[in-house]
Amino acid sequence: MKFYRKRGKRIRPGDASLFFQFIFFGLFVVWFAFFISFHVKFLFSATWELDPIQTHFMSMYGLTSLVISLVMVSVYAFVYYRYRYNHLKQIIHRQKPAKMILENQWYETKQVTKEGFFKDIPSSKANEKISHFPKMYYRYEKGMIHIQVEITLGKYQEPLLNLEKKLESGLYCELVSKELHDSYVEYVLFYDMIANRISIDEVIAQNGSLKLMDSMYWEYDKLPHMLIAGGTGGGKTYFILTLIEALLKTDAKLYILDPKNADLADLATVMPDVYYKKEDMMACIDQFYEDMIARSEEMKQMPNYKTGENYAYLGLSQNFLVFDEYVAFMEMLVSKENTAVLTKLKQIVMLGRQAGFFLILACQRPEAKYLGDGIRDQFNFRVALGRMSELGYGMMFGSDVQKQFFLKQIKGRGYVDKGDNVISEFYTPLVPKEHDFLNEIAKLTR
Repeated sequence: MKFYRKRGKRIRPGDASLFFQFIFFGLFVVWFAFFISFHVKFLFSATWELDPIQTHFMSMYGLTSLVISLVMVSVYAFVYYRYRYNHLKQIIHRQKPAKMILENQWYETKQVTKEGFFKDIPSSKANEKISHFPKMYYRYEKGMIHIQVEITLGKYQEPLLNLEKKLESGLYCELVSKELHDSYVEYVLFYDMIANRISIDEVIAQNGSLKLMDSMYWEYDKLPHMLIAGGTGGGKTYFILTLIEALLKTDAKLYILDPKNADLADLATVMPDVYYKKEDMMACIDQFYEDMIARSEEMKQMPNYKTGENYAYLGLSQNFLVFDEYVAFMEMLVSKENTAVLTKLKQIVMLGRQAGFFLILACQRPEAKYLGDGIRDQFNFRVALGRMSELGYGMMFGSDVQKQFFLKQIKGRGYVDKGDNVISEFYTPLVPKEHDFLNEIAKLTR
């Protein structure tokens, strides 16, 4: 019953020209209302003879009323476009799926014989009529587009179950989720992704969740560990600093590793546990791992410990290891050191969630040889920022991913996988030019 209450507007064959119908008939009605209002008195008082009516409408008064009514229609169209633009976009959105079904011929037809003038003589003329058109519904709600398609086990079931790429490119939206229900599949798309971008002041961490965009959260208690990839100029460093500042507003303990001694290393002047030397970084990883193991054993000894519950249930704080330029660090190590670090990191990503130990790992490209043994698969939240190659996207999200990646020259833009294998457009929180990370983090640390 829920499906029928919230399914939205049915998409029909006639919707293939919905935008033209709306514009033509809508503007015609408005024009006619304005035009006829100038002539109401004449129409009710004149004798209905052809010549007086023709003379009246062809007079200077008639031409003036025509011009004024056309100007009023233009003003109405501009105001409607200015303040009801979203409604026009929704009409276009409903038109495109109708065209898609018609052009791909995902419908069934039957031949209908047309009766001749003489009914007793059979007609040889037959018209093709649509006998079955897939049930597809459109709904716009809170900035999200919901497309619901009924599944009937027909011969067009396969294409209707795999509309992600067509809907994303055709509607110029980003797929958020795809859910298969009892008798239908529902595609949920962001209508205007950049409109959901937030400022750094709105990035709030609470209840095991960190807000990164409107309607988008990193739920680290459920989907632990974040993997960030991106080249120079993509906004990766600002994004990491934003995460650090937001997490410091909670009771979290942070460890920062920066092997290139770059922007994150500057945090050593305002907060503890910031390392950039190889030996110090390896010691920090060891300490982080040992603290995690100690926390796990400590939790089991607590009187209110309960199987299946995590650190938050016991009132414990979370710990984050923020690791920038991970690949650059791994390339500094000799074989034995490399193996030791990989072993510790694998244990952290496998066992850290329940104890409250999380890893935020950033690199330019997630090389498989430095994220082997299934480590990369344990990063449930993945963000790719800036410009990346197809190979880079494949390393980040998987080589078999069905997604078209587009480049937009917007700093802080990229793609995200929130742990549901649905890749959508992503924008990092906006940071004002006057924002001073060192000063803000120093205040939080104090």
